[in-house]
Amino acid sequence: MSKSWLITGASAGLGRLLSEKLLARGDRVFATVRKAGVLDELQRQYGSRLSVFTLDLTDTDGLRTAVAQAFARTERIDVVVSNAGYGLFGAAEELNDAQIARQIATNLTGSIQLIRAVIPWLRQQGGGRIMQLSSEGGQTAYPNFSLYHATKWGIEGFIESVAQEVADFGIDFILVEPGPTGTQFASNLDYAPALASYEHNASGAMRRALESGSFEIKGDIDKTVETMMAFAGQAHPPLRLPLGSIAYTRIHQALSARLAALEQLRAIACAADITPEREGH
Repeated sequence: MSKSWLITGASAGLGRLLSEKLLARGDRVFATVRKAGVLDELQRQYGSRLSVFTLDLTDTDGLRTAVAQAFARTERIDVVVSNAGYGLFGAAEELNDAQIARQIATNLTGSIQLIRAVIPWLRQQGGGRIMQLSSEGGQTAYPNFSLYHATKWGIEGFIESVAQEVADFGIDFILVEPGPTGTQFASNLDYAPALASYEHNASGAMRRALESGSFEIKGDIDKTVETMMAFAGQAHPPLRLPLGSIAYTRIHQALSARLAALEQLRAIACAADITPEREGH
């Protein structure tokens, strides 16, 4: 049975390929793009099964209008894919205020407002699934991506909470966590000007790795999208879906290290509890 999808950031990368594959198999897609016309070819090919909305995710009123229009055009939207976003690159000191504000407004606030906008509609239709594009960078961290990580760690925490709030309505979530993948992500980075002070530390090394092309990318975009589609159709998918060997390895290392550090502090943590003799004081 065909399904209906709402996908943000459908003009390129994962969002574009996902839209193409869903349309090819007979599904209906409501797609948002920042620039009008970028999906005209798909529109001609698939006609009414593709509805396109020109939208900047930072425009909350426009976002709510697009969501309302999408749900009004169909009996049900089965899967909402929060995909729109980009990366901001530079040491924290190198970034300017406008870059920081735009990164948070797009990746974090925009994703939050999309989820808030669709929940009433999903609740009214009796449930649905929200697939949030996060990253291995939602559980790990590289130098020079501090603000990007802030948005991805932030949206993962937001969803951990909201998932508990809406589970009884039949609404669930999948956090997709790809590792470095062959998309346009690197070419679309917003770069901060480099400061000489960071040239010879971890920040400078990361900048040189990206500029030289030596930064390892192992994720296959086609396999990533196919796996997303497969898990979107599962009855009980995992909350987090790491994709790619780099994602799995780095997340595993990060979680193992955090757990080992936590276990070292068990006695200290528990000693901060209220003791019986201090109760009531």
